[in-house]
Amino acid sequence: MGLLGILVGLVLLMALAYRGWSILLLAPLAALIAAAFSAEPLLAHWTQTFMGAAAGFVAQFFPLFLLGALFGKLMDDSGSVNAIADYMTYKLGPERAVLAVILAGALVTYGGVSLFVAFFVIAPMGLALFRASNVPRRLLPAAIALGTSTFTMSALPGTPAIQNAIPMPFFGTTAFAAPGLGVIAAAIMFGFGFWWLRLRQGRAEAAGEGFGSDTAADTQEGKSNIVQDVTLRELATTAREFDPIEVQAGKKADTTPGIVFAVLPLGVVVLVNLVASQFVLPRMDFAFLALPEWGSTSLGAIGGVWAVALALLAGIIVLLATSFSRLPSLRESVDAGCNASVLPIMSVASLVGFGAVVAALPAFSVVKEWVLGIEGGPLVSLAVATNILAALTGSASGGMTIALDALGPTFMQISAQTGLDPAIMHRVAVISSGTLDSLPHNGAVVTMLAVCGCSHKESYADIVVVAVLGAMLALVAVILLGSLLGSF
Repeated sequence: MGLLGILVGLVLLMALAYRGWSILLLAPLAALIAAAFSAEPLLAHWTQTFMGAAAGFVAQFFPLFLLGALFGKLMDDSGSVNAIADYMTYKLGPERAVLAVILAGALVTYGGVSLFVAFFVIAPMGLALFRASNVPRRLLPAAIALGTSTFTMSALPGTPAIQNAIPMPFFGTTAFAAPGLGVIAAAIMFGFGFWWLRLRQGRAEAAGEGFGSDTAADTQEGKSNIVQDVTLRELATTAREFDPIEVQAGKKADTTPGIVFAVLPLGVVVLVNLVASQFVLPRMDFAFLALPEWGSTSLGAIGGVWAVALALLAGIIVLLATSFSRLPSLRESVDAGCNASVLPIMSVASLVGFGAVVAALPAFSVVKEWVLGIEGGPLVSLAVATNILAALTGSASGGMTIALDALGPTFMQISAQTGLDPAIMHRVAVISSGTLDSLPHNGAVVTMLAVCGCSHKESYADIVVVAVLGAMLALVAVILLGSLLGSF
C-alpha cells in the first residue's frame, strides 16, 4: 500500500501541475495522500517533514534565487542583454543565424542571466536573423534551447545556474566541481547539437523550405499574452528560477551600452565565483561555523553557495556602476527582479517538501534499494534517480533536490568507502537533472515554443535531439571518464 500511495501522489502531482494548478497546494496534498496510504501521521508530516524540508531549501538557496533574478532583470532593463544579442547579430550575421542564436544565449546564461529573460530577448533577435537568412522558424526553439538550457546550465564549470549550486551543500563542492569533465560534457552538448541543427538546416534548404509565415507571437500584444498566461506561468516557475510575468514589469532602457560594458558584469560573475570559491574563502578561518549558533555546519557545506552569491552581488554592483544612467526606474526594476524570485523558489521548495515526505515513508526503502542496486555503480544510480525525478516533476532543480535529499547522505557514505570524488557526483547529478526535464510538459519548453511562435508538432523533435539526446551523450561520457580516470 505504501508504494501505491507514492505512485498515486506522483500521478496526482503530475496530472494537475501540467494543467496549471499551483504546485504550492498540489505538493503538500500529494505528500499527504502518499502518507495516508502508509498510515502515517498526516499533520505531523505536513508541518514537520514537509515544511521542514521546504523551509530548509529556502534557507539554503533563497539568496541565489533572489540575486539571480535581480541580476537578470537589471541586465534586461539596462539594455545589456539586447546589446549582446545585437553584437552577435552584427558579428555573425544572417548567414550564421543558428550559431549567433546559440552563442548569444550561451553568453548571457553562463554569465548569470535568467533563462526566461534570455528567451524574451534572444527570440526576437533569432526571428529577425532566421527571417533574413530564410532559415525555417521551426528550428529556432532548438537553437535557443541549445544555447540557454544545456551546457551553460549543467556542464560548464562555474556556471551560476541554480542547478549547478544545488549539489554543493550535499557534496561539499563548488560551482567548479570536476572542471575537465564539465568542459568535455559541454563540448559534446554543443558540438552534437550544432551539428544536428546544421544538418536540419541543410535538409530544409535542399527541400526548398524557407522561414515560413509570421505568427501572433511576433507582435508585442502576442508577447504580452504569453507572459500573462496563467497556466504557462505555473509551469514556468516550477521549471526555472524566474517568474515570467515580471519580464515586462519595470521600465527598459531606451539605449543599449557598448558591448564591453554589456559583457563586463557577466565576466565579473564568473571571475568572482572562481576567485571566491577557489582562493579567498578556503584561506579564511570559518571554524566558528561549527558552533550551534551558526548551524553546526562547515565552510565545505556552504562555501559554494556563498561564492555564487558573492559573484552575483558583485555583478549587480558592476552593472549599476556602469549602467545606472540607462535604468529609467531603478526601483521598479529592483522590485520586479526581487518579486520574480519568490514564486519559483516556493514552487521548487514545495516539490522538495513532497520529496521529503516520500523519503520518510517506510515504503521508500524499496525504491532506495532498487536505485542503489542498479548495475553500473553509484554514478549510474545517481544519474538514473535524478533523471527519473526531474522527468516526473518537470523541474531540473526540484528533481535533483529530491534525489539528493533522499540519497545524498548514502552517496557520500559510498564516496568515503570507495574513494569516489564528490566532485564527480556533483557533475553527474547536475547533468542528469538537465536531460529528461526537457519533456513536452516542461515549463521552459512550453514558454520557449510560445515565444518563438512554434508548436510542439513543428519543433519539439529537434528540442529532444539537442536538449535531451545531446545531454544524455554527455552524461554517458562523464560517467565513463569519471569511472575510469576519476575527477579532473
